[in-house]
This record gives sequence, C-alpha cells and structure tokens, in this order.
Amino acid sequence: MQYVVIGDEETVLGFSLAGVEGKIANSKEETEKYLNEYIHNPQVGIIIITEKLAAPLSDFINQYTYTESFPLIIQIPDKRGYQRKVSVEEVIRKSVGIKI
Repeated sequence: MQYVVIGDEETVLGFSLAGVEGKIANSKEETEKYLNEYIHNPQVGIIIITEKLAAPLSDFINQYTYTESFPLIIQIPDKRGYQRKVSVEEVIRKSVGIKI
C-alpha cells in the first residue's frame, strides 16, 4: 500500500523528505486530475490532500469517502493551518442521516 500527497509546493516537498510521492496542484482542475489518477491506481491506499485543494471538490470527496473503502482520502491543513474543522456529529449526520 502506497501513500501519496496532493498539495502546495511546501506540503509536497515536506512529504517527499519522508519518501512520500506527491503532486503539486495549483488549480481545481489539476487537483481533480491528480485525485482521479490516484483513486484509480490500485497501489495507492491513502491519499493525503490539503484542505484548501480539497474544498472545491468537497462534494466529490465526501461522496467517494462515504461509498468507497480504498483508497482512503485524508485532508490535512496546509502551512496556513486548518480551514474548517468538521465535528464528529457532522460526519455522522452526513453519512447516516441522523442528528445526534
């Protein structure tokens, strides 16, 4: 199982120092292209993507996350920090449809 990262230049550089392959994306189109490339690669088990790049594709990522097992898509902050925190309650409500 392979880890990969999609992010800004600093994020990809940091992960590359740990031996993680990555792609630098500067637009929604590039992010979507790389995300689809990694999703369809059977060697990839975990896709790490910065929140800023994931935000414009949130509907697609949420749909994928709630319907597919692998690869796992993990959103991380970029150098500016968290964009928005998602509560456990919100995740349950979106996935199950029940408000707790």
